[in-house]
Amino acid sequence: MEQNDQIYVLVVEDEDSIRLTLRDYLKNKGYEVVVASDGVGAIKQLLDNPVGVIVSDYRMDILGGDYWIRFLKEYCTDKKIIITSGFLKPEFPIPFPVLYKPFDYSELEEMVSSALEDLK
Repeated sequence: MEQNDQIYVLVVEDEDSIRLTLRDYLKNKGYEVVVASDGVGAIKQLLDNPVGVIVSDYRMDILGGDYWIRFLKEYCTDKKIIITSGFLKPEFPIPFPVLYKPFDYSELEEMVSSALEDLK
């Protein structure tokens, strides 16, 4: 990937207020952001945009939970993935970094920044 290529952050969150607030927060920090409200919408965004980092809620009605984690693990090996959850407990085995809700947006932004740096 050339340095001039824009890498997108995909925010996948089924709660509208959280999804849109995260989008606006990350955009204000200078990131290119696309959003989806569930796993199916996320797959569409992945097909349409050069996504490098996925920030995704764990529990969603449509293609969420364990199936979404399995999809990400199998088909998104070239992406950096951060899972957010108010449902998961630390003892649940998730193969990606987990940020537990409620979280500080600046903590998420640090994780996104670090993930994008790893892609360079």
